[in-house]
Amino acid sequence: MEPVKIGLLGLGTVGGGSVTVLTRNADEIARRAGRAIQITHAAARQYDPERIEGLEQIGRISDDAFAVVDDLAVEIVIELIGGYSPARELVLKAIENGKHVVTANKALIAMHGNEIFAAAQAKGVMVGFEAAVAGGIPIIKAVREGLAANRIEWIAGIINGTGNFILTEMRDKGRDFADVLAEAQRLGYAEADPTFDVEGIDAAHKLTILASLAFGIPLQFDKTFTEGISKIEPQDVAFAAELGYRIKHLGITRRTAAGIEMRVHPTLIPHRRLIANVDGVMNAVLVKGDAVGPTLYYGAGAGALPTASAVVADVVDLVRALTTDPTNRVPHLAFQPGELADTPVLPIDAVETAYYLRITALDRPGVMASIAGILSEEGISIEAIKQKEPAEGETTVPLILLTHRIEEAAMNRAIARIEAFDGVSGKVVRIRMEGLEG
Repeated sequence: MEPVKIGLLGLGTVGGGSVTVLTRNADEIARRAGRAIQITHAAARQYDPERIEGLEQIGRISDDAFAVVDDLAVEIVIELIGGYSPARELVLKAIENGKHVVTANKALIAMHGNEIFAAAQAKGVMVGFEAAVAGGIPIIKAVREGLAANRIEWIAGIINGTGNFILTEMRDKGRDFADVLAEAQRLGYAEADPTFDVEGIDAAHKLTILASLAFGIPLQFDKTFTEGISKIEPQDVAFAAELGYRIKHLGITRRTAAGIEMRVHPTLIPHRRLIANVDGVMNAVLVKGDAVGPTLYYGAGAGALPTASAVVADVVDLVRALTTDPTNRVPHLAFQPGELADTPVLPIDAVETAYYLRITALDRPGVMASIAGILSEEGISIEAIKQKEPAEGETTVPLILLTHRIEEAAMNRAIARIEAFDGVSGKVVRIRMEGLEG
């Protein structure tokens, strides 16, 4: 049987890794797929030929990406350019030309996936995007296929390695955010402009995809609440540890009676949870199903070969499906296209969670009682209080409170009142808390 011909867009980190994996493991992959797989046409504006193993086996390399998607011999297009444009135009053109597509582009899927999947469905082709979430961890396949018998209750994930590296260094070494970020940039973990990583946008792209897979709703990136880690201070990391918690930058999506939660933010979680012990640049996703209970998926969330592992796995799946009836393939978003629900996505004000609060209080009688009174009037119950001794000559003291679960709107009202109280100095630091109980 003739090899399946692949068109590759991009020969950067992941593109080069995909060439390496496809050539290095060619025999093993062919045994799994049932046919050999050959990259016959690739496009890249620049690349390092010394860094890519197996580059000489590519049939043709040019700088014209549209020539690849228009190549009549190409059956599957791998898009590894990244970004929104021209990736969107290239993917849609490949689909229009009747080609299957594999992409690692989480931003593209989160923002334009509804359009792309509708076009693929109409044309009878498939779009694989396993590498778009958590790199080499097969979390999309797990949620879409392995847990298909379950009603998914919630997902919580460390899905950005850069942010996890920064928080780990801040916890283990007491370092400032800016100091660790600079090191992450030197090590290549963070981009020169780290906004997507440290402000949660990258994680929000991935969480948008996971929420759709878990709950059968359309992709809705604009409704994902996003908060980064740039305001986390070493003292909050230390206080959390004293109370038995660790701060992780989590993407959380949960089904509730009122709708679907979709939120990315720093989160206190009990130190005994497995996911609390995922450190450095590693990723982990915790999925709670009604039948299976909690399941944890751990591994490398980025890097040339781990991400290429997921890209090539999608290619193998598509090769297996080349002769399959298009109406009987695994649905892109786990649920049949006509079965996606219009379940509302909750605004952050309607989300219920527990909270860590750090308040800079004046060291005088009655201040603690007044703060507790404000919380009580807003229906907020205190779980724990920790008050530090004031430093010599200081007139303020850090006051740490852990609350029970309460709707965010009530907490917003309480924080506004506390900040207006003359016994408090500056802004209240708020970090949401999740128990993640099984």
